[in-house]
This record gives sequence, C-alpha cells and structure tokens, in this order.
Amino acid sequence: AAKNDRAHLALAAQLQDHSLARTYEAVAVGGLKEDSGTVNAPIGRHPTDRKKMAVNRQNGREAVTHWSVLARYPGYTHVECRLETGRTHQIRVHMAHGGHPLTGDFLYGTEDRALIPRPALHSAELSFRHPLTGKALEFQSPLPEDMARLLL
Repeated sequence: AAKNDRAHLALAAQLQDHSLARTYEAVAVGGLKEDSGTVNAPIGRHPTDRKKMAVNRQNGREAVTHWSVLARYPGYTHVECRLETGRTHQIRVHMAHGGHPLTGDFLYGTEDRALIPRPALHSAELSFRHPLTGKALEFQSPLPEDMARLLL
C-alpha cells in the first residue's frame, strides 16, 4: 500500500510496534463458549498441503489473534478479531484451529457455500499514523451485504 520506501518503512515499523491496528468482523460456525479470548498459536505452511497455512508449532511464526463475540445466532457466532500479528490467513487458521471455521471458508472449514460463497470475513477498521505527517488516521468500512444477510 505504500507509495515509496520511506512510507513503507514507516508503516512496517508501526506493524512491528503494534501501533497499526486492524479490526475484522467474521461469522464463525458454531457457538463459541467464551465471550472473548486470545489465540496465541504459531502459523506456518501446512505440512502436507502447500496451498494452506496451519498452526505449526515446530516451523511456524508467532501469530496472535484477539477475538470477542459481537452476537450469537443459532449455529453461528458473529465475532470481532483484532490482530497483533499479520500472518497469511491468520484469522481463518486460528478460528478453524479452535473448532469454529468461518462460514463459507472452503479452504479451512466447511464446504457449504449455500449461505455465502466466500469466507465470512471483513476488514472493518484500520488505524495508523500517516507515515509522513504522523497524523492519526482511522478508516472504517461497513459490513458487506452478503455478510449482513447472514446476520438477519
């Protein structure tokens, strides 16, 4: 997303010091028992399927996802996820690892695409400091229609 090396380095530093914040909304299969939690499980390549990522305690890199329940529905849970790290497919892998894959996630969970033809995951909020001015910026995006329909 950075347009030059200086901006890239500044944004990378914010990722490193956790001042760049990313919040996602997801719809997970099943009912989560707790109202919130943290998944701290390293992620690396899946041992047999190179197209997938997996919790890999031997060869994975640190991955931390904080989650909280927004609403509960029969058979599904609407959750908010905040990333402390940014690994490929992190939320999808962590939720599936906990037994609650995302609705519509054909790669890490259910083959059922009747409700939504893609993983029910949405980047809801992004906040960071502008790499040149230092001004705090925050961007929000409403839930897309296909996910909103799941929650009716």
